[in-house]
Amino acid sequence: MFAPLYLSNYCVNGCVYCPYHAKNKHIARKQLSQEEIVKEVVALQDMGHKRLALETGEDPVNCPIEYVLESIKTIYSIKHKNGEIRRVNVNIAATTVENYRKLKDAGIGTYILFQETYHKESYEKLHPTGPKHNYTYHTEAMDRAMEGGIDDVGIGVLFGLELFRYEFVGLLMHAEHLEAVHGVGPHTISVPRIRHADDIDPNAFDNGIDDETFAKLVACIRISVPYTGMIVSTRESQKCREKVLHLGISQVSGGSRTSVGGYDHPEEEDDNSSQFDVSDNRTLDEVVNWLMRLGYIPSFCTACYREGRTGDRFMSLCKSGQILNCCHPNALMTLKEYLLDYASEDTRRIGYELIKNEIGNVPKEKIREILCRNLEEIEEGKRDFRF
Repeated sequence: MFAPLYLSNYCVNGCVYCPYHAKNKHIARKQLSQEEIVKEVVALQDMGHKRLALETGEDPVNCPIEYVLESIKTIYSIKHKNGEIRRVNVNIAATTVENYRKLKDAGIGTYILFQETYHKESYEKLHPTGPKHNYTYHTEAMDRAMEGGIDDVGIGVLFGLELFRYEFVGLLMHAEHLEAVHGVGPHTISVPRIRHADDIDPNAFDNGIDDETFAKLVACIRISVPYTGMIVSTRESQKCREKVLHLGISQVSGGSRTSVGGYDHPEEEDDNSSQFDVSDNRTLDEVVNWLMRLGYIPSFCTACYREGRTGDRFMSLCKSGQILNCCHPNALMTLKEYLLDYASEDTRRIGYELIKNEIGNVPKEKIREILCRNLEEIEEGKRDFRF
């Protein structure tokens, strides 16, 4: 489980599919102060979130790397009641090796950057102005990130900009390249589809894909890159998300706001500062409840990067299936935290029953014993156990 946190929508690029483009004069431009970030994070912690994905536009004046680094430090410092953000993933524009080293030193989890489209000619037309126009610089960002010491990177395309078959092959080739050159494939692959937003009409793009094709893409990516985490956001409806969960999606957002300042002031989200219209408006509690009713374990785990299981170390465990010995108990422990601290009565009831049933599915007796002991201590008020 995760949520996006939009820090700034200032942008110098001309991306024709994004309302943040520099020529959009009626969007409300905002950059959160550190005090406003505290309020946003407290609101997110009060929902129960432990993992955030930072989002910004590209603007070296209004959103320099120093601002992003300061914001990460602020986010990690906030401890509200039993809440804390334990993993900050970062989705910012392609940058330099030096800046990636700074992000690594700041303690980020995954660096995420969507290619948007792998088709070079289309890419340059869709990004007519600004530093993002440079196809090569953008496409090689993950290589620079890994050179800068970031072990876990997340790739993706914006489906609807180009022919989906071309983009599918591009994703697989990118994953293959990263594994061949760096020994580590993508930690995550995201599959967003273009959505309506201020100044953006998805019908103006000729390559949109329907739900059935989208589901097939998810299934094919999962088969082709079995080790990667696959992400679907609130761009998709509840119905669509339920379908693709069964096909390999492993990470979903809940209770998301896509505007700058949208968590502390949700009533102001119609002020044209959103990056896209949300299709799934349910609260985090409603999403957690729904997932459990479908038979899934909602996990708020952030253990791997804090235990040093990143990059090739994570991949070796993932490809061998041994990661389950960590993921399964960690999911149950973080779910127990959520149920005690944030869940509604109905969600808590369903969750307790799920945990009770899942304990018996932990195969190793030693791990099962430690898990049961940790669950008891969580009940008594202790937090943040992990395998």
